[in-house]
Amino acid sequence: MDWYTTHVVDTGRAPALFALVGFVVTFVVVRSITRRIRARREAARTSTPDPDRRPRRALLGDVSLGGVHVHHQVWGILLVLLTGMLQFRYSPGHPWSEVLALLFGAGAALALDEFALWLYVDDVYWSEEGQRSIDAILVGGALGGALLLSASPIGITSEDAQGGWLAYTVTVVVHLALAFLCVLKGKLATGLVGIVVPVVAFVGAVRLAKPSSPWARRRYARRPHRLARAQERFGARYQARWERVRTLVGGRADDRPPTA
Repeated sequence: MDWYTTHVVDTGRAPALFALVGFVVTFVVVRSITRRIRARREAARTSTPDPDRRPRRALLGDVSLGGVHVHHQVWGILLVLLTGMLQFRYSPGHPWSEVLALLFGAGAALALDEFALWLYVDDVYWSEEGQRSIDAILVGGALGGALLLSASPIGITSEDAQGGWLAYTVTVVVHLALAFLCVLKGKLATGLVGIVVPVVAFVGAVRLAKPSSPWARRRYARRPHRLARAQERFGARYQARWERVRTLVGGRADDRPPTA
């Protein structure tokens, strides 16, 4: 407990830790439930029904209110709004700030697990488009981990900078410019994490842009060798590796998306 108090509570990292724990645990539980529902539906679709057997009511299933299916992102958005309002209004100290952070992380996981529904305004949970939700979850988890490990959202504080406010301002501007450059190069996740971890922003900014990014379309048009290198780096093998990660985290996509 002394270690936890010294290195987590006293450094202000406790809310970030609880938010990350709530985020990860909630995502694992929700994905396990939705994958179980999906497996049960696929089994029912391929099996021959027995008219003499009384169907059992499943313990886990979709939630409906008034005949309308309520996606779990609704509960997540409500939870994020509620915990945010309570935090802004009351700013509770230890341990209630950790409780609110835990609930906030849980709500964020519920909402981001259906991020693709926000983006496409359609129930694409198990489709190829639905894999965007896994991207959002991975980015959210990476940001949570980076905020937990870093003392400042922009990597440094004014006390860290040598030479006063001028050096501090220049450092922050360069840092944010590198993060924005990552976004222009099509590396949204790298840019977001790079806001918290400066070295990530630097590495993402100096490496090749994705071929479909605004940076590549504008800067690589007259440099075909750069475009060819980018297409090779982010080609079929890169996509296959990333797809394996998505499948491992969230399950495989198919062409028949059931309601999740």
